[in-house]
Amino acid sequence: MKKIFIAGHKGMVGSAICRNISKKNKIYIADKKKVNLLNLEKTFNFFNKHKFDEVYISAAKVGGILANKKYPADFIYENLQIQNNCIISAFRTKVKKLLFLGSSCIYPKKSKIPIQETYLLTGKLEKTNDAYAVAKIAGIKMCESFNNQYNTDFRAVMPTNLYGPNDNYNTEDSHVLAALIKKIIFAKKNKKKKIIIWGNGKPKREFLHVDDFAKACIKVMRISKKEYFKICDKDYQFLNVGSGQEISIKKLALIISKITKYKGKFEYDMSKPNGTYRKLINSSKIHKLNWKPKISLSLGIKLIIDNLISNKKNIN
Repeated sequence: MKKIFIAGHKGMVGSAICRNISKKNKIYIADKKKVNLLNLEKTFNFFNKHKFDEVYISAAKVGGILANKKYPADFIYENLQIQNNCIISAFRTKVKKLLFLGSSCIYPKKSKIPIQETYLLTGKLEKTNDAYAVAKIAGIKMCESFNNQYNTDFRAVMPTNLYGPNDNYNTEDSHVLAALIKKIIFAKKNKKKKIIIWGNGKPKREFLHVDDFAKACIKVMRISKKEYFKICDKDYQFLNVGSGQEISIKKLALIISKITKYKGKFEYDMSKPNGTYRKLINSSKIHKLNWKPKISLSLGIKLIIDNLISNKKNIN
């Protein structure tokens, strides 16, 4: 029985890993009251007490364009602290395997499409979330540096835009899909005839259901160290994880409207940022592990909306 710590178990990704990981293992979780991952001493003491075999770092400060633009200092500081404290504590307590979870925003704004792992650090980042992206790049490089210097087994995956159970619907912090679901459900409930969408609706995004991503994470951790580093490029020790399909914000809003049966119109606020126009990533390397997503975007959105309605969750 392996002792596995899932940092950030209450978040969308952490909770999905908890749902999908084998119950044959001994799973450890801890909220902020039990261990503050922003504090190195407390993080190390927690790791040292339990002597974990594996660690999943899904704890992070995340948010959409508005939150990233408004709180860049919080995003870079908190994410650097959390990942640094977890990685160094894992090293000092001889954790056998570690998985760092990043984000596709690590890539340059003007990357060629689809984006390969080798495009990292080849151009300027998207300005609206560069602080968060820099923190995630640092996490990749920290894992890579420990592997190169100390022969550790610290792995990393870069997901595309995720959605699913336990998503964040806060107006300031939510990502685009959750924000649109909230706007459209609210508009229908309150009989609003129109919805205002940020930007021009033309940017395209790739979406992946969080349960599909969790299964990818677990699969990456199940293979041997030799197999993992055979799939990865020596100079890019991480794997992209995406659905391979992209959709415009406008079409995404139409899908949500169809599922919710909202009949109103969309207006676009051109004064608000669009963000990167395309972010489709190349996930061919992880396909070598016989992993592919199983939940289509339309089905995934329907499952979310059905769950919100059945549980009478208030997202207003």
